[in-house]
Amino acid sequence: MSISEAVHTGPETESHGEDDPLLARLMQTRRTSLSLAAPLSDEDQVVQAMDDASPTKWHLAHVTWFFEAFVLKSFLPGYRIYDEAFEYCFNSYYDTVGDRHPRAKRGLLTRPSAEQVRGYRAYVDQALETLFQEELSGEARDLIELGINHEQQHQELALTDILSLFAAEPLRPAYREGPMGTNAESPAPLTWSSFDGGIFEVGHDGNGFAYDNEGPRHEQLIRPFKLANRCVTNAEWIEFIEDGAYRVPTLWLSDGWARIQRKGWEMPLYWEKADGGYLQMSLRGFRPVDPAAPVTHISFFEADAFARWAGARLPSEFEWEVASRDLPETGRTLGADHLRPMPAASGEGLQQMFGDVWEWTASAYLAYPGFKPAVGAVGEYNGKFMCNQFVLKGGSCATPEGHIRRSYRNFFYPFQRWQFTGLRLAADA
Repeated sequence: MSISEAVHTGPETESHGEDDPLLARLMQTRRTSLSLAAPLSDEDQVVQAMDDASPTKWHLAHVTWFFEAFVLKSFLPGYRIYDEAFEYCFNSYYDTVGDRHPRAKRGLLTRPSAEQVRGYRAYVDQALETLFQEELSGEARDLIELGINHEQQHQELALTDILSLFAAEPLRPAYREGPMGTNAESPAPLTWSSFDGGIFEVGHDGNGFAYDNEGPRHEQLIRPFKLANRCVTNAEWIEFIEDGAYRVPTLWLSDGWARIQRKGWEMPLYWEKADGGYLQMSLRGFRPVDPAAPVTHISFFEADAFARWAGARLPSEFEWEVASRDLPETGRTLGADHLRPMPAASGEGLQQMFGDVWEWTASAYLAYPGFKPAVGAVGEYNGKFMCNQFVLKGGSCATPEGHIRRSYRNFFYPFQRWQFTGLRLAADA
């Protein structure tokens, strides 16, 4: 299978040089990554707060290495590697490429410095611009498209990893200073939308870019179901906490109960109990929990337990996709002032489906019928992770706009909660 079979791309003008729209998007993506790092000191960019997170400097270098390893080495004649050691330092999980520095020890990479990483980025950017002076093959263009989307994924990861770092800092600094926005007086009422069952086509429809795990498009039998009009709120989660749900074993899957016992979980990640209420660490700093906003930074285990406590369940990824089929796929501009999930407005119909929190589903992350990974290293991008993880849908307040689509399949292990993860209730009709 070629790279063009591994990703689905829409029509792209086959011009080359400075007027190529693919080059314009590539350079804009590269600038956005640097702008997201701009509020940080070089010291901030080195530290790794936990095994799941990576230092900002590492993100900036890794996405640059991706273009060097998969694009420039193959398609730019005479390209000279910036530094042979960088492949070991900044390869993430590509076993077919070679050995790499352990993920849990990326915070030990004090060298190369953040300044050297910025120099690396500038060197590779110049080489990419040189590449566009010649006519590019379809394979090269598809790899560059994949690289753009890969870098955008790491922009979201960088934001959530910065939050994990600053939450662990004793001074609890804000990533960006500014108002959190106006808190709603109370959450919007929870209502239900009903959907007929039937056989539906799900998966990416072939228009525009998609990752290989979003296809092939196929038919799925879905029984009649109901979906909540909004995400579960912080106020509802506080009820869950104060009802003692974290101490009731019958609400939890066995692995979830073992996890909360071992880790001592009593509330979402980044929450603390305080006199008069709850506080939460955010990208805006340490602030009171907004009762009307969607709960976030919860694991699949917690989402599943809450749904059981509420007398409901989590939707399947296919129910979620079918329910959203008539809604516009719009999120927020990455890095906009809020950088947080926003409360739902009162009104009928589904809200918050895109761009507030990643919504846990009950679906295991598995291959669609007919899925085949690409040959070579890029085939390691998604397929090899289809084990013991669950699908999330919808995108979060930290998700780039181009990654807001109903077929997008995010996936995490059921215990992970450092991302902007929340839930929406579902029920049988």
